[in-house]
Amino acid sequence: MRALRSMAVCSVACLMSGHALAGGGFLGIDHRVAYDNSGIWNRNIQSGLLYSSVAGVALGALAFGDQDKFGDTLWRSVDAMAFTGLSTQAMKYAFQRERPSQTSNPNLFFRGTSAQSFPSGEVAAISAAVTPFMARYGDDHPAVYALALLPAYDAVARVKTRGHWQSDVLVGAAVGVGFGIYASRRDSPLIISWLPGGFKVGFVHYFK
Repeated sequence: MRALRSMAVCSVACLMSGHALAGGGFLGIDHRVAYDNSGIWNRNIQSGLLYSSVAGVALGALAFGDQDKFGDTLWRSVDAMAFTGLSTQAMKYAFQRERPSQTSNPNLFFRGTSAQSFPSGEVAAISAAVTPFMARYGDDHPAVYALALLPAYDAVARVKTRGHWQSDVLVGAAVGVGFGIYASRRDSPLIISWLPGGFKVGFVHYFK
């Protein structure tokens, strides 16, 4: 699927961002990079991207409902983000990896619940948000694949600000893309089926 290939290319580009693919960690690519919290890499911009992605998808899903192609895609993004969030948080508690801000050793796993570097929940969430749109619209509108730049940016930024190792963001992207593809291939979105029927129409349609 082109959505998966697009995300994979951007993820690899993130890992190669000005550095050789050599280091430690379970993939052999993890290493600290020079700390940079300035300009576009600023942590506030990263947080803004995450929060706007979550809010945009959630509010858009409620507004448009599930009665058209766009609304249905939004609800698939909701599913993907929910599944991704639960999975990445469980993985963080299971693997308990220290962040680059905590140590220069990328091989420190099972260090307690305060160590939650693996995988990157933010990169996973943004990947999950955009993948259903690439899967649904990408073939007809190739420009949609540019959405892959959002999780790619966040992956680079999280590494530069020492929030995550390279393998953290790569696995996070893979988890998000995986659930995004799964949500896209379901017969219908799951979470909306648990909500009152009014949400299926969406607020936008009430004012038409």
